Amino acid sequence: MGCFSCINGTQKKQRKEEERRASAEARARAAEAAMRREEEFKKSAHGRAAQAQLQQMAKQSANTNKGEPVLKWQMT
Repeated sequence: MGCFSCINGTQKKQRKEEERRASAEARARAAEAAMRREEEFKKSAHGRAAQAQLQQMAKQSANTNKGEPVLKWQMT
């Protein structure tokens, strides 16, 4: 009886190790695919438009409110 539990324990360890390797490979493939999709998006018209919009927003936020209060009180 003790021998069977030893074999089952070894098989379980091997199965867990195989699952861990398969999981790591799947994560690596998913990361590579995500990087390819990102590169393709950057090269597409939509990607270039999004990048231009982000640059415009950054430029606009850098130029606004140069330390001045948003609402100014004027006494007349």
